[in-house]
Amino acid sequence: MKTDRHIRLFIGLGIVVAILLAKLFYIQIIDDKYKINAANNSMVYEIIYPTRGVIYDRDGDILVGNKVAYDILVSPREVEAFDTLVLADVLGVTPEFIRDKMQEYYRNRKRIGYQSVTMLQQIPPETYLKFAEIRYKFPGFRGQERSIRDYPVNAGGNLLGYVSQVDQEYIEKHDGEYRSGDYAGKTGIEAAREYDLKGEKGYHIYLRNSRNQIQTRYKDGAMDKEAVPGKDVVTTIDADLQQFGQDLMKNKVGSIVAIEPSTGEILAMVSSPGIDVSMLAEIGKYYSEISSNPYKPMFNRAVQASYPPGSVFKLVNGLIGLQEGVLTPSTAYPCSAGYHYGNRKLGCHIHKSPLNMEESIMMSCNAYYCYVLRSLLDNRKFGSIDDALDSWHDNVESFGFGRKLGSDFPAELSGTIPTSKYYNRVYGKNRWNSLTVLSLSIGQGEIGVTPLHLANLCATIANRGYYYIPHIIKDSKEISIDPKFKQRQYTSVDTSHFPKVIQGMYRAVNSGFGSGGTASIAAVKGLDICGKTGTAQNPRGADNSVFICFAPKDNPKIAVAVYIENGGFGATWAAPIASLMVEKHLRGEIGPERQYLEDNMKNGNLMSKVKPN
Repeated sequence: MKTDRHIRLFIGLGIVVAILLAKLFYIQIIDDKYKINAANNSMVYEIIYPTRGVIYDRDGDILVGNKVAYDILVSPREVEAFDTLVLADVLGVTPEFIRDKMQEYYRNRKRIGYQSVTMLQQIPPETYLKFAEIRYKFPGFRGQERSIRDYPVNAGGNLLGYVSQVDQEYIEKHDGEYRSGDYAGKTGIEAAREYDLKGEKGYHIYLRNSRNQIQTRYKDGAMDKEAVPGKDVVTTIDADLQQFGQDLMKNKVGSIVAIEPSTGEILAMVSSPGIDVSMLAEIGKYYSEISSNPYKPMFNRAVQASYPPGSVFKLVNGLIGLQEGVLTPSTAYPCSAGYHYGNRKLGCHIHKSPLNMEESIMMSCNAYYCYVLRSLLDNRKFGSIDDALDSWHDNVESFGFGRKLGSDFPAELSGTIPTSKYYNRVYGKNRWNSLTVLSLSIGQGEIGVTPLHLANLCATIANRGYYYIPHIIKDSKEISIDPKFKQRQYTSVDTSHFPKVIQGMYRAVNSGFGSGGTASIAAVKGLDICGKTGTAQNPRGADNSVFICFAPKDNPKIAVAVYIENGGFGATWAAPIASLMVEKHLRGEIGPERQYLEDNMKNGNLMSKVKPN
């Protein structure tokens, strides 16, 4: 028995030893991956950076391309005595810059080891050619080709975003995908589609001798890996319309969002003041200037700013009123320069009285929608004001408000739509009523929305009750968008009610001057623009100018929201700008009879009215 146990033991040990020997043989003789890892001091890896994917507009025009630049790399352990003055002169830097860099490398030589580190980034080809001619005089220094971003079209820095070198935090967050010296998209489309755009790095492997000199390519390049270019991205943006919107928003604070209602594709997204694309390729050079600007040009107001919507929100309350049965198109309410309750009044401009629903939209009557909101919140079918308000909240949320719409653009804000829980916390249970929250009737109070929310509202009305989630990337040969962007998102309001508010929007624009329509300035003959003005109160200065519109009335091709901080009445700035965007998109140019309006909008300067945050 004892002998049998010994035999089994020896057999087991023999099997284990055989497995280990086989594994060692595989690792050392057959499998090269342990020999050729990047930490192997006998080998040098020369990284091949892929070409980043190109970003196109909807018509195939290049928004972001690539051009060649070079990084200067140094391997400190290979460096010999060299002429600092000559190298500095060739590279266009100061001798002090080179001395400081070399001292830093020597201090960290244990950490750096045999690695190459980037000493100078993105030098132009002409500078690199000068260096290449005398490189033999500077052992340990070499150039590395990089592709950097090129911007043939000024399509908005906030929209496109920028690419910059990754830091340690970014490297750790992405679990080994990046290393020091790599670049990544940090904002805008560049960040949103980083995975597609970045491509995959390659490398050449070289052997180094005992004196740290590079001798030859390992296995004649058989183990090299070619770089895989990034995927091209096709956006939904119309480059011409985007540029036109930026020109209109010059010297103004606010944003424009234009959507194609039938698809949810974003045609233009302008945030002003924005970043000029000339700064994006050298973001490091301009970063301090941009970040210290009190108007925050890196802040994309189209998706990140929360504003009161003002009177454009009356459309939502009107539709909910129709759905809940507290309102019909023929329902008429009086207005005596506002809505009076007790010794208080929510004011309104002077117009005819009483008004039906269509007229209330055309003339933007405040009092009318005070009656509507009170009818909703005091509706006897609800057991309490809490239930009534929460029902209103759910209806409003079905339009996409109070939450992120789920677009493919980064940093989208959800906005706010209040609930009974909020008011109970502020005022106390059973200590508030419909009069307490009356400002909700005209899009004020605790309501906060982004311009993207407002453009989506306009697209929803244009579609008669549904929307497609707004998005900025199109299906293309290399990229398929999420199926959710092709699914209709219906509101809780029956589609049959929408034509009733659309007629009021049509009359607001097309009734002619003197008729009471608040947006006559936005009318363009033959385009059948439907719109709604808004003047949103602003505690920090003059009122904000708001306007949403779509066109044509039937089979709409574009829906636009314009929000101008401190712009005053909706018809003063927002309505003209929105109508010019519609005309530009549908006709390709602005007609001679409205050229004066285009000039006025482009030359208007509101910056002195806006207090920077």
